[in-house]
Amino acid sequence: MLSNPAVKTYLPWVVAVALFMEQLDATIVNTAIPSIAASLHVTPLSLKSVVSSYILSLAVGIPVSGWMADRFGTRRVFGVAITVFTLASVLCGLAINTPMLIAARLLQGMGGAMMMPVGRLTIIRTFPKAELLGAMNFVIIPALIGPLLGPTVGGLIVHLVSWRVIFFINVPVGLVALWLTHRYMPDYHAGERRALDIPGLLLFSSGTAILSWLLEIFGEHSVSIPVETMLLALSLVLLGAYVAHSRGKQFPLLRLTLFRVRTFRISVLGGFLTRLGIGGLPFLLPLLYQVGLGLPAWKSGLLMMPSALAAMGMKLVSQRLLQRFGYRQILTVNTVCSGATIGLYALVGPETPLGLIVLFSLMQGFFNSMQFSSMNSLAYADVHDTDSSMASTISSSFQQLSMSFGLAVGSLVAGWYLGPVAQTNQPMVTQALHHAFLTLSLITIISSLTFWRLRREDGESISRGIAQDQAAPAVNQT
Repeated sequence: MLSNPAVKTYLPWVVAVALFMEQLDATIVNTAIPSIAASLHVTPLSLKSVVSSYILSLAVGIPVSGWMADRFGTRRVFGVAITVFTLASVLCGLAINTPMLIAARLLQGMGGAMMMPVGRLTIIRTFPKAELLGAMNFVIIPALIGPLLGPTVGGLIVHLVSWRVIFFINVPVGLVALWLTHRYMPDYHAGERRALDIPGLLLFSSGTAILSWLLEIFGEHSVSIPVETMLLALSLVLLGAYVAHSRGKQFPLLRLTLFRVRTFRISVLGGFLTRLGIGGLPFLLPLLYQVGLGLPAWKSGLLMMPSALAAMGMKLVSQRLLQRFGYRQILTVNTVCSGATIGLYALVGPETPLGLIVLFSLMQGFFNSMQFSSMNSLAYADVHDTDSSMASTISSSFQQLSMSFGLAVGSLVAGWYLGPVAQTNQPMVTQALHHAFLTLSLITIISSLTFWRLRREDGESISRGIAQDQAAPAVNQT
């Protein structure tokens, strides 16, 4: 652990800025697709791969990020990730045809894939567990507000200037992040070198890439149902083959035995289930505001801002709440509160007072931020320091998949209730979306049962700074 006050002061901001740039870019392109298609003289449908290529690179790149950080050092890998992401953003903005744009997005995704796990790993190794929650509060905010602001910011940029500016705005942010990385990012290496598990990389990355792509195109008719079924089966076979492969490896790509750590297992798997409900909000809220209420994109974006502000304010009280009540009580109660808040959007209609919608947004931002901050920090409560790199990589991989699953669930639920209803039929659309919010609310509330398996004292190494015995490897804990 480092004790340099300057590093501890600026490191969370370095990681947060880089992650915000990556999270924003994951969604900002969606609203610009029609403008990009017109500029490149292609159909909007043909540009679907511009979005999916970025998701695929994340699925492939995240699993190998931990190995790269251990081998080449956190500062070098994080700096290279920002450099690649920034240069790829320039190439995206300069693209003159679709193949060039897709290639640049693939490169951009590879840079983005290194940011989240390596940035989080550096935070974990820099701060003692008693200070980890406060530091990670800065890191969780970009993951919350990036997907919410992305479509709105993209729409405003396309409306006011050019779609190319969407990518060029990453340049000044990337340069500042690169300078801060060089100055304040610690350089951690693994104690021992391990060979890259290439067969494991091929199996796991192929399986997650196919699965992520299927979730990205879920609900569309560009691929037939038999082909989708075959690809789903193939992805599951590849992931199953990886599980079997990893059991016989001394240094697997992802050491799944880490799931023997009870708090890590509950945090990662419980977080995955919770995101199935919460993850649909970035898809449903714009529909409710723009289609159900008939608001323009910029007003819809403004209604999402209170959520971001509440997420930032959450960090002022989260440490004290966890100290007072503990992870078990906070996560079980807060998950129910998050689900109940999602259900409140079923009350929103054309006659709903604006102040009430803002209140719902504030509540949603606070509870969701508290949820993700608690889940993400709990994952490392009982993980041995030597396993932090592996834990960060596994956690990031599952979070990336959960984001895709959450959006797919939101799309499925909305499509189920909308059925043949025309989007011009505002009352029917609003009613269908209300049912969708109630369904996601129920899914989220049910996921709270996962956290009942926590014990009262779990996570005290983080919430109260009570040291845990790390004499034995954490993977022996059950």
